[in-house]
Amino acid sequence: MYNAPYMEQCKEASVATVNQLGAGIAWEKPADLSSKDVLKRLSPSAVKAFLKIRELWELRDEDARQLLGGISNGAFYELKKKARGTLDQDRLTRISIMTGIFKGLNILYSKKLADHWIQLPNENPMFEGETPLTYMIKGGLPAMLRVRQLLDSRRGGR
Repeated sequence: MYNAPYMEQCKEASVATVNQLGAGIAWEKPADLSSKDVLKRLSPSAVKAFLKIRELWELRDEDARQLLGGISNGAFYELKKKARGTLDQDRLTRISIMTGIFKGLNILYSKKLADHWIQLPNENPMFEGETPLTYMIKGGLPAMLRVRQLLDSRRGGR
């Protein structure tokens, strides 16, 4: 059951507040992704997360590059080799969305299905029988957001 006064506070503030996250980013104030210092601080964990998701989803290098917005071969292999570097705002946002997709899948499904779902043909009308991976590669960032929203709605989120 929700605490009614808390919910009223959230409506007025327009953003719910939660305790500060371990990475130093608080929910009530989004990270300033225009700041090079913030990008530098968040990038190493984002790169590590992306490489792990890529491994679990068994993504081909070409598909992984496309999900990152069409990163070049050289930049991608450098990212894989060093597993660090400073990402730009777009790539950091893309990895954040993929992390949310990964989390949603692991909440909804068994580990095996969660890891393979992205590569399975899907009868949901938005995918038109294609895989969610193909849908996201073709549609870019807006498609990635729609997949994230679909999974969030399936698990009762907003």
